[in-house]
Amino acid sequence: MFEEQSGRAAGTAVSAGGATFVAFTEPATDPAAAETTAAGAATPAPPHVPSQGARPAGSGDAILRRQAQRESAARTYARSLPIVPVRARGLTIEGADGRRYLDCLSGAGTLALGHNHPVVLEAVRGVLDSGAPLHVLDLATPVKDAFTTELFANLPAELAADARVQFCGPAGTDAVEAALKLVRTATGRSTLMAFTGAYHGMTAGALEASGGAPGAGVIRLPYPQDFRCPFGVGGPEGAELGARWTENLLDDPKSGAPAPAGMIVEPVQGEGGVLPAPDAWLRRMREITAARGIPLIADEVQTGVGRTGAFWGVDHAGVVPDVMVLSKAIGGSLPLAVIVYRSGLDVWAPGAHAGTFRGNQLAMAAGTATLAFVRENRLAERAAALGARMLTALRGLAADHPWIGDVRGRGLMIGVELVDPDTGAAAPALAAAVRRECLERGLIVELGGRHGTVVRLLPPLTLTDEQAAAVLDRLADAISAAARRTR
Repeated sequence: MFEEQSGRAAGTAVSAGGATFVAFTEPATDPAAAETTAAGAATPAPPHVPSQGARPAGSGDAILRRQAQRESAARTYARSLPIVPVRARGLTIEGADGRRYLDCLSGAGTLALGHNHPVVLEAVRGVLDSGAPLHVLDLATPVKDAFTTELFANLPAELAADARVQFCGPAGTDAVEAALKLVRTATGRSTLMAFTGAYHGMTAGALEASGGAPGAGVIRLPYPQDFRCPFGVGGPEGAELGARWTENLLDDPKSGAPAPAGMIVEPVQGEGGVLPAPDAWLRRMREITAARGIPLIADEVQTGVGRTGAFWGVDHAGVVPDVMVLSKAIGGSLPLAVIVYRSGLDVWAPGAHAGTFRGNQLAMAAGTATLAFVRENRLAERAAALGARMLTALRGLAADHPWIGDVRGRGLMIGVELVDPDTGAAAPALAAAVRRECLERGLIVELGGRHGTVVRLLPPLTLTDEQAAAVLDRLADAISAAARRTR
């Protein structure tokens, strides 16, 4: 079989790095049961926890050498994850060298159902076998109509009742560009309000709105966080100070801040270090913008489709934005990006925003299947419950490991911030070592945060309890090993 069970008995403890985790439920005894545990609906899938094994040299080495010779110096993940995937299913990737890995990167959150989920493959094959056109620009098709219908069925009801959708280029950054262009056109203003620590993409406008890049037309606002609060207090008080700062900036005629075209915010900052926006603070941002006629843009590229334990990240706070930016999981693992917005903003001219590949029929079919599967099988609720248990386990680990400064997240969007235990300062070398140790143990993770010190977990929403225990086991062992080697 492609994947193997861990061999642990039901309810047995998983111990690593001085911490003990207990498998949350009894391991599945057959492939169908394994998938039912994660999704609540039986679909064929093999057991999901692969063996680790040694890492032999293989044909992938030559491929990696050629990649290094031919590809741009801008390549990223390939540097920290020197593997050559050849097969994948669910949580598991198999490399050309025969090693198997638990993938907690999931295409940076793209793979809501994991790799090659049966409903996604069936949807894609259905389009391929039907003879339908694969490229149609923005023409109407049955596939596109089905996708739009399913998408609107899952939107916040208030927005869905008065929404328009714009199909953009294939990546989330293009949808961000469309959103910025939309609100600037609708308001006649040009300045944007964005937040420190934000990440909205790598094209010019999206990058300007991100926290790590200068932007002359962007007003930077403090994003609330507890562990490294910019006001030194954290909690509700820190969030309220940030909200008051925003209000004062907008209302003070001497602030130097022009009236903005819009405010863009992530319900959870992912690349910024897995920082969930407090619900009360997000509601305040909605109140502040609504009272002043400022369109609120929610960047749900990574938080959408159940990732945070609600179908959309804004749902936790009950906030209805004016614009939602959607990509990643909405394409069911294939390239697709859209913006959904209130009809009153729909004032731009025909062709004001376009893209050759905005009519990706395969992605729309895969996206329809993914959206429906997440909705029908209540995977957002599943992510909330399992994510809460994983956070509890990781916080227990932190109590015994002083180099874990903070554990935070929402749903299956989890971050572990690593620090120097003596000073509390960021520990980028330790974080990089943890990532390497994870890979050696057959676990794929990535880093985020200001100094690259937050180990991020973005497993698929179909993660089983047994898989979650295996992920925590390997991560705990990797943290302990890295800490020993870097001290």
